[in-house]
Amino acid sequence: MKLKNLTKQQKAVLVDKATEAPFSGKFLHMKDSGIYSCAACGNSVFTSELKFDSGSGWPSFSEALPGSVRLQPDYKMGNYRTEVVCSQCGSHLGHVFDDGPQPDGKRFCINSIALEFKKKKSGKR
Repeated sequence: MKLKNLTKQQKAVLVDKATEAPFSGKFLHMKDSGIYSCAACGNSVFTSELKFDSGSGWPSFSEALPGSVRLQPDYKMGNYRTEVVCSQCGSHLGHVFDDGPQPDGKRFCINSIALEFKKKKSGKR
């Protein structure tokens, strides 16, 4: 899979698995309706309807679009976490935690820089 041209900051997160600083991402307070996609390959991964304010400093979603991400073990940082990667290109998007809203209790904590956003078109003509 050919990845899009990435900025230095995008490469650091998507390829090298860095994390953007909390409360710095462009999508943290985004309220528009639409679809979030992987910034590396364009794969649709999250919908705005499942985004919520977790207070964590990163955009948070209660679930990913079906089949859009893979979850894999991450033992870096001295403890176990679950990494979220794009199922299409394998790019690092963030991590998932078990402190989200019910019914599933998941919080997909995602780096804004790892995402692109396509606003939902209004029904007006």
